[in-house]
Amino acid sequence: MSARRSPLAAADVTAAVVMAALSGCATPAGGPSGSTAPTTPPSASAVPSADAAPSVDGLLTTGHPVTVLDDGDGAELCLGGVAESLPPQCGGPALVGWDWGEHDGAFEERSGVRWGDFVVTGAYDAEADEFAVSEVTPAADYDPPRELEPSAPDFATPCPEPEGGWRVVDESLVSPEAMQAAFERASTLEGYGVAWMDQSRNPASERDLSDPEVEWLLNDPELTIVNVAVTHDLPAAEAALREVWGGMLCVSQADRTEAELVAIQQELHEDPTGDILSTGIPGTDLVLEVSVVFDDGTLQEELDARYGEGVVRVHSALAPA
Repeated sequence: MSARRSPLAAADVTAAVVMAALSGCATPAGGPSGSTAPTTPPSASAVPSADAAPSVDGLLTTGHPVTVLDDGDGAELCLGGVAESLPPQCGGPALVGWDWGEHDGAFEERSGVRWGDFVVTGAYDAEADEFAVSEVTPAADYDPPRELEPSAPDFATPCPEPEGGWRVVDESLVSPEAMQAAFERASTLEGYGVAWMDQSRNPASERDLSDPEVEWLLNDPELTIVNVAVTHDLPAAEAALREVWGGMLCVSQADRTEAELVAIQQELHEDPTGDILSTGIPGTDLVLEVSVVFDDGTLQEELDARYGEGVVRVHSALAPA
């Protein structure tokens, strides 16, 4: 599942992050000081695999615990999203050599479905979409390597502070409804790229975002910088936004339009290249994220050549062991 910039109710401009994770919706730990803005491109969706997948040599590993699920037709390695039903639902490469009897206590079973989380290593046959198991570690026994914390999304405002500081310029146009109108107007601008909220000036952004009261405080439009990035004619874009929004505003330069990325997403959906699991447009940097079963760099090079370097970013669910 992935979601991005769905419309916010006019009476409740939430501060929760609307991010498109590749295999599920997620909010980074610790909470952001901003959030992506509400617009309405198509949601990213699972993409069918290509007829011809590249051969893979050597052992590959999930690198971290993922769900293994068996609904009665054999165990599968769930490398994409997992539906949070009971029992869960997911799919992926068939696991060859999997024996549930070797993992007693490490899985659950309900309504004829077995599932559990494991780090799995083995040989992947891309053409057959099979994964021959050579080593399995239950999630409970997995000792993850010491790694740097993943970086939080950047919701900083790129504009320099205006003369006199950041401030409201028209009190009559500062409200949740006005902010909603600003985001709706932004999505109609020629050359529209992305919009987001920078809430770093709000003292509530430093508090525990799991507290419902904090979420309410973060909705304060007077303490929110509305950010909009467009590819050209920034003064015209700012003038159009000022017709509906009197709060703090930054209009900046976008490298490409959201429509361009949505078109690429649709193209990959209709004519997939590689073993694509999902796609999404997650943050403010206007990059299409593509999750695949495995890429040794070949798919990334192909998409760089097709669309330009840095436009599409490939993530591999399997890594060399």
